[in-house]
Amino acid sequence: MLNPITWVIWVGTALVTLSATRNPLYLALILLWISLVLLATRSTSLAPPVPISPLKFGLVVVVLSALFNGLMVHVGSTVLFQLPYTWPLIGGPITLESLAYGALNGLALTGILSAFIAFNQALPVRALVSLTPRAFYPVAVVISIAMTFVPTTLRQFTQIKEAQAVRGHRARGLRDWLPLMLPLLVGGLERALQLAEAMMARGFAGGESDASADKTRLATIAGLLALLGGWLLRLVWEQKMLGGALMLLGLALVGGALWIAGRRVPRSVYRPYGWSVFDGVVIYCAAVAAGVFALSLPGLDKTSIFYYPYPRLAWPDFNPLIGLATVGLLGPVVALLLAGKRTTSKIGNG
Repeated sequence: MLNPITWVIWVGTALVTLSATRNPLYLALILLWISLVLLATRSTSLAPPVPISPLKFGLVVVVLSALFNGLMVHVGSTVLFQLPYTWPLIGGPITLESLAYGALNGLALTGILSAFIAFNQALPVRALVSLTPRAFYPVAVVISIAMTFVPTTLRQFTQIKEAQAVRGHRARGLRDWLPLMLPLLVGGLERALQLAEAMMARGFAGGESDASADKTRLATIAGLLALLGGWLLRLVWEQKMLGGALMLLGLALVGGALWIAGRRVPRSVYRPYGWSVFDGVVIYCAAVAAGVFALSLPGLDKTSIFYYPYPRLAWPDFNPLIGLATVGLLGPVVALLLAGKRTTSKIGNG
């Protein structure tokens, strides 16, 4: 199993590539690789299936996005038909270019959803909670409680419904739901009070403030102020070098303060997530893909990334090197295949 941080890097790379381009050829390749990762993680996933498939979501979102952009953006040379100008907002020419650009935005949204579904399938709840920094351990507790709230509530609702059915109760109208919802509400409040009492009895987040904690807070505040000052220097006064240096200093202060605060929180893990060569494969592939789309690399023509269908729709350019870089999103599939072969060989040798 891959390290949770590896999956965070992979899904971040998917977001970078999908946000950086609207070239339909690159989007199609990225969607293809994400779909393969989605299929690979589905076979080994312990998470419940999502209520809507990415394919159905994509069909709906692409159509709605194309219609919305076509009705709101009246730009383009290829006019399909025209709505009366007296109609507010949507009145004007409906162009092929605006419909195409809306559909491309819908494809990008579909890819983002698919990447997060693969991320959710690959990691159990315990791994997702473990991604929370130790400095934010109260947030991790709240997240774990929130994740268990919905299944617990559904289980209690099923029990109440079965008990009422034994008594001959049938929910036909709105008033008939009251005998079901009232016990559910009371049970939820009782569980919340019991949990609050248990956390208070154990002294959850009740430690006294000390000098080191105050220094950590001051360092965090100073880092945030440095980030704000650097951003203002770059945006308002156009001091890019000084602003960038100040922002880096702010990031270092905030990161160092969080690291020091996390070191003061003891953590015990029954089965910690380690690192393997497969994590290195995925991170390397993701870094290559993200670097090609996000960085200015010498000798690489990136004009094809910035596809724009206006003013007239045309066939997009394609750079084979950029297309090859998108294959980096297949890193999890390669890692899973290599891990499966290693397991098979160990079983055969045993």
